[in-house]
This record gives sequence, C-alpha cells and structure tokens, in this order.
Amino acid sequence: MKGLTDIPGIRVGHSSDYDALTGCTVILCEDGAVAGYDIRGGATGTEEFEVMSPLHVTDRIHALVFAGGSAFGLEAASGVRRYLEQKGIGYTTRAAKVPLVPCAILYDLAIGKAGVRPTREMGEAAAAAAHTGVVEEGAVGAGTGATAGKIFGIARAMKSGLGTFTVALGGSHAGVLISSLAVVNAYGDVIEPHTGKLLAGTRASEESLELMGTAAAMKAVRQAPAPHENTTLAVIATNARLSKVQATRLAQLASVGIARTISPVWTSYDGDLIVALSTGTREADVNALGVAAAEAVAESVQRAVRLSPGLGGLPGLAPTRPGLR
Repeated sequence: MKGLTDIPGIRVGHSSDYDALTGCTVILCEDGAVAGYDIRGGATGTEEFEVMSPLHVTDRIHALVFAGGSAFGLEAASGVRRYLEQKGIGYTTRAAKVPLVPCAILYDLAIGKAGVRPTREMGEAAAAAAHTGVVEEGAVGAGTGATAGKIFGIARAMKSGLGTFTVALGGSHAGVLISSLAVVNAYGDVIEPHTGKLLAGTRASEESLELMGTAAAMKAVRQAPAPHENTTLAVIATNARLSKVQATRLAQLASVGIARTISPVWTSYDGDLIVALSTGTREADVNALGVAAAEAVAESVQRAVRLSPGLGGLPGLAPTRPGLR
C-alpha cells in the first residue's frame, strides 16, 4: 500500500532542508475533509485547530500541515493557504474563499541550524509537491529533524522521522480503509508493542548504541534538561463517512496507538496529538474504525524510527542515504 494516500481525496507532499535538518509535510484534502482532533500532550504548538471542533461553524478543512521549527514553523501553513487560494479552494465567505489549514509543529531546533525554520515558501512548495503516490518515509518533511529519547538531552537521543501505514477492515466493513501518518519527535522511547523491545530512544552514553529506557530513568532523575522540546504528531484518514463528533471520537480512540509504541507517553514535556480526517461515503462503526486506527498509528510510529537514517551526529536504524550526513 502507499500509506496515507491510499485514502481517496488525500495527497501528501514534503519539503526538506537537509542542511538545517528541518522541514514540513502537507496533507492536502482539496475537496474538503471532515476533521476532529485529540491532544494528550502538555506542550503543543498549533494553529487553527479550533476549526476542527464540533462546536465550530465550519464543516471541513482543506489541508493539514506538520512542521519543524517550533512555533516559527507555523509560518509554513501560510504558504499552503496561498497555494489553495490560488486554486480557488476554501471556505466560502461573501468576499472570498478562505482555505482552512490547521498546523501543528515540533521542536527540531537543537539538531540542525536553530536559525533556519520552515517558511511560507517551504509550505507552498510542499503543497505543490503533494501527490497521490507512495508516501516517502523516514527523515523527510516534518520528520527531517525528528528525534527520540531526550531525557538526557539531544546528544544521547536517536534519529527518528516520519512513518505511514494503512489498515484495511474486513467482513461487513470490507472496502473501508484507515491510514495513519506519524512524525515521532518523542521525549521517550519507541517500543515494539508485542515484545516490549526498545527500538529507539535514550542511549546509555553519547558513544553507545545501547538503549537504557527513558521510563526507568525518569524515576531516578530529579530534573531533565531542556524537557519541553518533544512532540509526536499523527493524522489518520479514512474513506468512511464521519461527522465532526465521530471524527473527534476516532482521534481519541487512535491515540491508543501512540500509547502502545511510545514510553513514556503524553507527558507534560510532549505535544502529542492526533487529527482524524474523513473523506469518504462508506458506512462504518466508529469503534471498529478506532481499533484499526490504533493499529495503523502504532505501525506508523514504528516505521518512523525503523526507516530513519542517522543524521546530525545521531544514530538511526536505517542505512544513511548517499549525500546525507
């Protein structure tokens, strides 16, 4: 399968700066997608998320942006709005169409060049590059500067990135798909849920590849250095028809996938959140969708670290591609 683009109406584009180690990822839903969200972390950075609330007057969004650069990266969403405006896409008002583009950011300033962040131009370029083909994974887009395992700072962390995975439902739900895309920039470690094995995270020392376990270290460490610099961002999309209330519930159910694969999770040091998108007309029970969504999220989180090479002096699990360092 292709990843998030398995869902009709969804296109994905990346913009990556491998010199500064930052970037952004754009999920386009130009025909509109019903959306909901769930925020579990205590250190989020977002823009326009209230348009996805069931209490908000708008009924759908037109794009979603994940970006590095901390709060500076929110600028990337302006480029996506400009791209959509030029195509005549947006929420209809009396004077103009206004593209609705929620954005969430992660902190990657410590691994590359802190003074270089995703810009409006990068956001527009990612939108222009969005396609329906196989979604590129690993250290790309918003995952370019993502890392995991930072209780002792960036020097003992590991390289992480972006992953995506699709689950097909069966039986009476045959034909229903749900897909996840996750960018993992976690304070804690990424684990294999069926075995409990640590895949990536805090290393025993700067020279070591041995993982020590962040959760255990937290119980022995009084104060972690520079802790509020972490976030796991995820989006799930489905071809089932959902209301905004159901999309919100789906995002909540999908959050279980993050809890299965990141330890510790949802800390006050992390900005963990999930957005749910519905673009289709198929009928499905939201609870069944939630089970599949949690599975998709768990797989995409693991792929985010398994497919990311070492960068910025930090080791990764995937082979380093030529031209990257």
